[in-house]
Formats: sequence, C-alpha cells, structure tokens
Amino acid sequence: MLQFNNTEVAFKIKSNYELKKAYWLFRLISSRILVKFGKYIITFVNHIGLPVGWIVKPTVYKQFCGGVTIEDCIPVIDKLAGYNVRSILDYSVEGKESDEDIEKALMETLKAVEFAGSNPHIPFAVFKPTAFVCCKALEELSISDNPSPNALKEGEKFRARINTLCSRAHSLGIPIMIDAEESYFQAFIDKVVMEMMMLYNKKEAIVYNTYQMYRWDRLQVLNNDLAAATENNIYLGAKFVRGAYMERERARAWKMNYRDPIHPDKNSTDRDFNEALRFSVENINRISIFNGTHNEYSCSYLTELMHTHNIKPDDNRIWFSQLYGMSDHISFNLAKMGYNVTKYLPYGPVKHVLPYLIRRTEENTSVAGQTGRELSLIIQELKRRKNE
Repeated sequence: MLQFNNTEVAFKIKSNYELKKAYWLFRLISSRILVKFGKYIITFVNHIGLPVGWIVKPTVYKQFCGGVTIEDCIPVIDKLAGYNVRSILDYSVEGKESDEDIEKALMETLKAVEFAGSNPHIPFAVFKPTAFVCCKALEELSISDNPSPNALKEGEKFRARINTLCSRAHSLGIPIMIDAEESYFQAFIDKVVMEMMMLYNKKEAIVYNTYQMYRWDRLQVLNNDLAAATENNIYLGAKFVRGAYMERERARAWKMNYRDPIHPDKNSTDRDFNEALRFSVENINRISIFNGTHNEYSCSYLTELMHTHNIKPDDNRIWFSQLYGMSDHISFNLAKMGYNVTKYLPYGPVKHVLPYLIRRTEENTSVAGQTGRELSLIIQELKRRKNE
C-alpha cells in the first residue's frame, strides 16, 4: 500500500515561515467553538457591508485561495507546476441569482476556460452549476413532474449557458467538470450534463459529471450513465467526491419527511467511493476518472488498481486531486511518483468567496482527523527541518 508520510516531499514547496503560519491556522480552525462563532460574526459583518478582508485575506483566504483574479493566481500555478502539480482554476463566487450577476459569472468562467486552453499547467476547467441558474427554478425542474413555465424558461437559459461553456472547452480541447450540488438540484443538472456529453464526448471525455458518493444512489447512476455512454458510443467523464452538503441534506429530508439521500455511515460512503473507482478502472476504455479526495486509502487503492490493470501513472484518463491548502502530503507524494495530480485553486473577491472559505474551515473541523492529520504532519516536518 502506497504511503504518504514523506513530509520532506509534502512540504518542500513551503518555507519555514509558511509552514509555521499553516500550523497556527490549523490550530485555530481545530476549535469547533471558534469556527462556529467566527462563521456567524464574519458572515454578519460581511452582510452589513463592513470590511472583512483585513482578517480573512492573510489567514484562511491565503491558505485556501489563489487570489482575487486569474492573474493573481499565476505565481501559485507556476510554483505548483515546479513540483509536477497542476492547477484547476475555480471561480468560487456563490449565491448570485440575478441575470446580471449570472452573466458576469459566465464571462469570468469563460475567461478561466480560455486561460486553461493557453496554459499547459491547467489541465481542466470547472464550474459550479448553481452559479448559472436561479436555485428555485433548478429545484422545481429537478423534483417536479410539472414545472412552471417560468422554471422551464430558466431551465432553457441554464442549458444555453452550460452549452456555451462546454462548447468553448471542446473547441480548446480542455476537459470541463461540472460540480455536483444538493440532491434536490441534481436531477436536472445530470440531465443537462448528459446532453452535453452526447454533444462533446464523441472522441474523448471533455465533459465530466460529478458523483457525490455519500449518496446511496450514485453507484446505480454511474452504471446507468456508462450504459448510456456505451449505447451512444461516447466517453464518460466521471469526477468522484464524497460529498459536501450532508447536514443540509439530512435536515431537509427530516423536515420534509422523505428518505435521507445520504448513506447512514461513513463506511458505506467509503465502500461506494472505492467501488466506483474499481468499476471505472475496469471500464477505463469508456470512462475517464477524476479522483477528488483527501482520503489516503482511496488514493492508494486507485494506484493499486492502475498497477493491476497495467495503466501507467501518467495515463491522461486518470487524475488525482486535492484542494489547495489541504492534504499536501497526498498531492506532492503522488506527483513525485509520476501520477497526474491537480490542486483545486479557488479565486475571486474575498467577500464573495466567504461561503467557500466557511465550508473549508467547517470541513477541517468536522471531518474526523482532518485537522489533526494536517497538524501532525506539519509538526513532523518542522522537527525534521530543525534536526537537519
């Protein structure tokens, strides 16, 4: 089993100052109370229009984001590339639903797609589908058998925007990933993404859908999508993540009295995630894989599957990815061994990226062992450097 405990490789990119700064940040966000109250205070201050950048930008923003603009991200992209780690620019502005704001997000995302097409260190484009449609309409289109005329109109505008992005990515030869959303938004997203695959995945996987494997129905959906891809002689792009909205999903299911869409426990999620990797590797001639996880076992398991099936580490149909600022011990050790590795590099104005940053701090606090693992590795590396 592949190990990720070489901290010299993991943190070679960081100076002593940067490493110590990361240590204190993870110490702070390891406190559930501090994260909980900090979230409410920063959200409130941002809502009433007071500046938050002075405290956010040099701390969590610096740790987890590349910059305000694409141009700001270039030094980070180049630095990561020096260690064989590629970047994926993720415009992380959320919660905008007016046509004017959606059009701005579309133009910025198109700019990121264009930039990816001109930069060899950026192998994918990505976007969050709720950035391009009113969430109320998306929910209605996903769960209603008889959506309203307005919802249908919004759905057509959404389809056109997604087609604009996928068409441009296809013309540039850049794979483009569509992130997953909450279960009550996902059905219509899945439908539109499959339509895009039918248009643009005829020669290779350009359009990728995202499968949140903490949902108990995703393995069946993956099987169905492969059957559709095979029947229509197209290629399936599959990005696998565990999931990001568990508390919200469970609260809604309880409130509205329907079956919880999330697995009952982590073991079930892990089982389905790894099964999806096995299934996809066994169908590698039809499925391209994007393994988006901070789970050490799932990364090791995928390398074993690749070895078993005689797939080279740098085969362009299989990629590993972690978020910028997290799990460097996985990313840099895999890259050192020649595997295809990317870092998700969010960018955008500080006040608009706050929802993303809050999720990152909450994730590090709630995921079992995540912050403790980061801290222990940083401590190990600081000790190693001291003894050099």
